[in-house]
Amino acid sequence: MSSDVVLTAALRNNLLSLQNTQRQIDTTQLRLATGLKVNSALDNPQNFFTAQSLSNRAGDLQRLLDGISQSIRTIETADNGVTALTNLVEQADSIVNAARDELAASEGEARLIGEVDLSDVADITSLGGIDNNDDLVVTTTDDNGNQISETIDILTGDTAASLAAKITDAFADNQNGEITATVTDEGFFSIESSDGRSFRISAVTGATELTAAGFTSLGLGDFVELENDGTGTTDLAGVTVVAGNTLTSISLYEGTGDLIEAGDLIGGTYQDADGNTVITGIDTSIVVSINNTTNVTFTAAATATFQDLVDQINQDATASELISAEFDNLTGQISITSLDDSVDNVQIRTTGTAGTTFNVGFGDPSGNLDPQVSTGANTADQTFRFNSSTQALDSLASDYNVLRAQIDTLVADAQYRGINLLNGDDLITFFNETRSSTLTTVGSTFTADGLGITEATFRTSTQIELSATQVRTALEDVRAFGSTLANNLSIIQTRRDFTEETINTLEAGADDLTVADQNEEGANLLALQTRQQLGVTSLSLAAQSQQSVLRLF
Repeated sequence: MSSDVVLTAALRNNLLSLQNTQRQIDTTQLRLATGLKVNSALDNPQNFFTAQSLSNRAGDLQRLLDGISQSIRTIETADNGVTALTNLVEQADSIVNAARDELAASEGEARLIGEVDLSDVADITSLGGIDNNDDLVVTTTDDNGNQISETIDILTGDTAASLAAKITDAFADNQNGEITATVTDEGFFSIESSDGRSFRISAVTGATELTAAGFTSLGLGDFVELENDGTGTTDLAGVTVVAGNTLTSISLYEGTGDLIEAGDLIGGTYQDADGNTVITGIDTSIVVSINNTTNVTFTAAATATFQDLVDQINQDATASELISAEFDNLTGQISITSLDDSVDNVQIRTTGTAGTTFNVGFGDPSGNLDPQVSTGANTADQTFRFNSSTQALDSLASDYNVLRAQIDTLVADAQYRGINLLNGDDLITFFNETRSSTLTTVGSTFTADGLGITEATFRTSTQIELSATQVRTALEDVRAFGSTLANNLSIIQTRRDFTEETINTLEAGADDLTVADQNEEGANLLALQTRQQLGVTSLSLAAQSQQSVLRLF
């Protein structure tokens, strides 16, 4: 037997209506509770999966925003580094300008600094080549251009400091302090002239001669050379230290008192301003030797002119890269200029026949520093060293090199999370989820070497101008890179704003498909509750026909 309850059609219809209303109430309550009108694919598959796709992309872009923000920080760090680096390079440029001014103010004072640390040597006569009573001769000119010379006697027990004091005191006591000698903080023996004058250090012939080995022990061996004096005596050690980087002769005159010109024959007879014969009989050769390795040999033929000598020096493939020569018709002077700091010395050698004289005063336009004469068939030569270093210039060079080292440390510190745009690293910033939209910020190596800033010595105008060129180029490079960083930063910030707006758009689009209207759902719930009450009432009315049967009993 069936135990099913028999319901009338009216009751069944009302009951189904109430069940349907309850389901709608449950759905509406869920929407109100979650705030979503689409909670699962069962609610609305198309809207659900479309909204999920939009939300997924918004999430991917949100994660990209973190990378974009880190890229911004990386570039900001590099930009801070560029600002600081610019300040350092500009400061280096200021030092170079100060060195240029100092060089101009000092007229390129001549200075010779040894290369051996003598600070711990208690007795320099214990060194090789230096004996008791050896003589060191220092020669220069006074304010009137007259030659002055002091012979310094080296004695047992002398130190580098006491030898320096002897030289300084000799010129202070007997002259006007034209020469001073010191021992640097590094222990190097140093001799310096004043007022841009040249000076010469040498030995004298005899048992008390300071040999080339002695000069080497004092740290001066790379500067002092063996020379012939024109009388047949050889192996005399000496060097003339020239202020600046140019050797200039005295003014040369013809017998009539007129200045000679570049086209005059070099084998003629010429005088100085006082009428003294300074050139005669040069008919063999003049050799210009650079660093004892590069020689320009000029044959003084009968038709050879001063211009021919100049041309041969300037047209020599190797020598012309190191020195240049010029004859000035307005002053009647020959000049030889060092073009490169690698030129340690220039030696001029003349060879002639009997009576040959070549006394043009190279290195000292007064002609009184150390006359150069060839007699008979002998050879006379003299070594010149270019040097414009002063203590002030050395101090500026030291400051410059400190700055150079600080550039390296600054660059090393300008990194963010392991990426250093100032030390050659590149930064890739991704703007979309497929990584097809990117921006590569190319780094540069801005260490001192990367900027092309080499260590400075400021010993010559050539070195100073080289540093000036390097600093200007470095400053241009740093500023250009700073401009590139600013441009890339602007692009990344723009893309960041665009990405944020895109994320908002995507999330809003997903909300349009899934978020419920709370007002609408509230009204629906109220209507459904009213309908439910009406359904219960209707169900009660449908059951009244059966209730009337009970009244029969």
